[in-house]
Amino acid sequence: MIIRCYVSASATRVCASLLCSKYASNKMFAASSTIRRRSFSLSLTSTTFSAFIFSLSPPLSSSSSSPTPSSKFFEIPNSGGVKALDLLVGSGEVPVDGDQLAIHYYGRLAAKQGWRFDSTYDHKDENGEPNPFVFVLGSGKVIAGIEVAVRSMKVGGIRRVVIPPSLGYQNTSQEPIPPNFFDRQRLFTTIFNPTRLANGEGSTLGTLIFDIELVSLRHL
Repeated sequence: MIIRCYVSASATRVCASLLCSKYASNKMFAASSTIRRRSFSLSLTSTTFSAFIFSLSPPLSSSSSSPTPSSKFFEIPNSGGVKALDLLVGSGEVPVDGDQLAIHYYGRLAAKQGWRFDSTYDHKDENGEPNPFVFVLGSGKVIAGIEVAVRSMKVGGIRRVVIPPSLGYQNTSQEPIPPNFFDRQRLFTTIFNPTRLANGEGSTLGTLIFDIELVSLRHL
């Protein structure tokens, strides 16, 4: 089965506002809460999914002063099958287990033609700015594919990752969870659909696509 995912290329704004949210109340993030806005082009006209093999044109200009991003998907070593495309290579620290991380993300489901089921850019603070998702790396509360993806990123980097079902949602309590009840129901009804799973569609039902920006980290 081939699933095509279409992603809008209209100047996506990446914002980092490290303020308290339902995801994090740790005020030590306030020191790095200056809002920075960075526009980057997701110049992706189409993504063809077939046996987890992806091929894309370079999403960023080669004239960028940042380290050169990857021009096509690669499998993260020892990841269990997570594929990544670096949209922007960061220049900050690389996280380790036990660090508290703040990320922004777009979460999409491959099984519904790239349906975006959740995004931190929709989670606004009292000033109308998007709140990042904050978690402790290695805590096991976040789906394994996201932890695998951020371990080899640097702060400031932006990465698109394709997460196989085995490293995606294994139960309905794993984060990140869409705050909207109907989005949660639609997500989990699709992933854990018993009839479709019995028909051998498990290899596509739970496949996730995340665009992740590693906003900051704090050593605990």
